[in-house]
Amino acid sequence: MTYQPHGKHLIAGEWVGSSSTFASQPVDGLSHDTANGGAEEVDRAVRAAEEAFWTYGYTTRAARAAFLRAIAEEIEARADQITEIGTRESGLPEGRLQGERGRTTGQLRLFADHIEAGDYLDRRHDPALPDRQPLPRPDLKMVQRPIGPVAVFGASNFPLAFSTAGGDTASALAAGCPVVVKGHPAHPGTGEIVAEAIHAAIARCGMPAGTFSLVQGNTNDLGAALVQHPLITAVGFTGSLGAGRALYDLCAARPVPIPFFGELGSVNPMFLLPVALSSRGADLAKGWAGSLTMGAGQFCTNPGVIVLIDGPDADSFTEAARSALSGIGAQTMLTEGIAKAYRAGRDRVAGTKGVQEVLTSVCDLRNATPYLFATTGEEWLANAALGHEVFGPLGVIVRVSDADQMRAVARSLEGQLTCTLMMDEGDTDMARSLMPILDRKAGRILTNGYPTGVEVCDSMVHGGPYPASTNFGATSVGTLAIRRFLRPVCYQNMPDALLPDDLRDA
Repeated sequence: MTYQPHGKHLIAGEWVGSSSTFASQPVDGLSHDTANGGAEEVDRAVRAAEEAFWTYGYTTRAARAAFLRAIAEEIEARADQITEIGTRESGLPEGRLQGERGRTTGQLRLFADHIEAGDYLDRRHDPALPDRQPLPRPDLKMVQRPIGPVAVFGASNFPLAFSTAGGDTASALAAGCPVVVKGHPAHPGTGEIVAEAIHAAIARCGMPAGTFSLVQGNTNDLGAALVQHPLITAVGFTGSLGAGRALYDLCAARPVPIPFFGELGSVNPMFLLPVALSSRGADLAKGWAGSLTMGAGQFCTNPGVIVLIDGPDADSFTEAARSALSGIGAQTMLTEGIAKAYRAGRDRVAGTKGVQEVLTSVCDLRNATPYLFATTGEEWLANAALGHEVFGPLGVIVRVSDADQMRAVARSLEGQLTCTLMMDEGDTDMARSLMPILDRKAGRILTNGYPTGVEVCDSMVHGGPYPASTNFGATSVGTLAIRRFLRPVCYQNMPDALLPDDLRDA
């Protein structure tokens, strides 16, 4: 059955409209109007979240785990409709949406398991030492506690896994924090139907109505009102560097500053070491072309830069990459705005001194085709702008003079989500010399793999030094993500009757 969006906000358990609307921009052109929220809707949603926190923040881990699993079940009950409207709005193929839905429900269940296990609470106890000299020690207990209402911004490139019920929402709800989501205007209908699933789970589990709200809109003022609301305690964001930095600055400028957990941008460089390049350069080129163009290059882990040592093997790799990319046709981008930004990024790279065009094509409207450029290590080091992300299937090959210049290029990098080493056994010494640099530059370091595809598990880190993210100590993927929405509280000489349940149970 085709889903027909009603175009309303979900605020404290009620579907409500606004005095103004905006039109969606689906690939098929069959747009619908959606309520365009502002400060009034934000205030209602956040105040409801604050009221809900006094109940939801003190629910048991078992109750929250059941709630997360209920959300997953309600999403699955709407599976076909979610896929249908998701493909219409985003242009993503059905298989991609189905896989992303599985990731979304999988991470909800992962967080349910995680909080039931209880390790995330980091419970500590130092018993009283009344006879200690020269001063006695009091009884001290510590546990992680939820921080309060959290704002989450839906992402354009992941309508499910990083949006309404995505990783930020799942981890905040798991922690015990009510959530207010600003829906992304690129897929308002998808956000709406997922919000219906969460709404149904709230009713099933008897959670407070303000535990979750969705406010739709396409204005910067809406986002500003949300992050500046005095009852919001933290923000989760996935998006562009420009938008993320603007919101980060607003959070820092508040009378009471709050943490902004933004995942912003990365070129995810891959270092092709000499022995691997010589022995399997053609295969590496084909693999890179596939990773670079996956999903029209619209992944934050898209490997946009290759670094290799100049010479005949570099010539062969460049030709193999050009050949592989030339066979990849146009792909639909998520929004007209993203397609326009991609073309602007292409023009910026092409116009940079010392950059040669290896593969060009023609992309227009909402379509993207691959582009390939090459430059030298010297020119890369002289042009910092070459290290700025181009969101789309555009690659830059950096041909360095030797191992020393490869390390210099690595040191010149801004913070990255990922860095990759392509190496064979004979490359170990060179790889070892790069590792201290890459450790400082990236949140995830790969060997002989491609960074597109982020496993949702305990060990994953999806973050990194700025501008990859605004908080290098956090991750937006994996169970460690819950720590963003918790804070440690110490209880001194506290009677058991007054302790949080999680400390009494311990």
